[in-house]
Amino acid sequence: MSLRQMEYFLTVLQEESFTRAAEVLHVSQPALSHQIKALERSVGGALLERMPRGVRLTPMGRAFRPHAELAVRSAVQARRAARAAAGAEGGELHVAAVHSVAVGVLPDVFARWRAAHPRVLLHLHEYATSQALEEQVERGTADLAVGPAPADWPGTVVPVGEEDIVLVVPFDDRFAGRTTVTLPELADRPWVRCAMEPVVHGERFLDWACGRAGFTPRTTVFTEHTSTAVRMAAAGVGVCAAPAPLVRDAVGEGGVVLTPDPAWRRTLTVFSRVPPTGAAEAFVDLLRSAWPRLPVPLREYEDCPQDGPAVA
Repeated sequence: MSLRQMEYFLTVLQEESFTRAAEVLHVSQPALSHQIKALERSVGGALLERMPRGVRLTPMGRAFRPHAELAVRSAVQARRAARAAAGAEGGELHVAAVHSVAVGVLPDVFARWRAAHPRVLLHLHEYATSQALEEQVERGTADLAVGPAPADWPGTVVPVGEEDIVLVVPFDDRFAGRTTVTLPELADRPWVRCAMEPVVHGERFLDWACGRAGFTPRTTVFTEHTSTAVRMAAAGVGVCAAPAPLVRDAVGEGGVVLTPDPAWRRTLTVFSRVPPTGAAEAFVDLLRSAWPRLPVPLREYEDCPQDGPAVA
């Protein structure tokens, strides 16, 4: 079994055709078929079922695929790490993040990075939840990830800053003249919830937080994206909790931002499978140094850690 054979196997799956895969790989179709058959002999059974139109995985192929993907991605990361060891002045860097961090925090950080390292190509991978983020980084999708501290992570975890949660209400709300509000004061209010809402102690975050405050939140709208929830809240549909950078861009003049009292706060981290070197290490250093100078404190809603946000 070779890395090249695994690359061939994954390309056939991606292209859903031996003919197209051979074209992408710049090899003849007989040569490609020979390598796939050799791979199947080495694992002891068929990985692909040849169909009249395309191919599909066998049960053995489904079990083999994630390991092949990890091996190929690890090899790519190994090459990038080796090239980066001489410094962060060439090559590329793959960064993964939860969507709210990608939208609310990384544009400013990426701009600083491009000014300092214009020859390093950045690839951003965005995910809706911390769970998806961790799974993909563990599979080798990116060199490092920016998000909540993962539980039981076997690699490197570096704290880079803290993030808080804000609440959004319309400009004519009875709390609009205030800057803070306690959660019990919102017990009678409808809520706009987001599909990205995290799970804390086996409950959705808002259910968990409101339960601690003595009530069950009444959901009036359930959205797919946080920016939609913010606009709904600003329009008066219900209260929503959202990251401040997204609120800044999405709420416009129609909404008011309130800070929960007591505040909700947690640590944001950079984590990776192996200790960052070269370009990855330089990116972590830049993120840590830039954090105090970010336009507003980062406020995160989508992915609170499993042990719940710290209360400041």
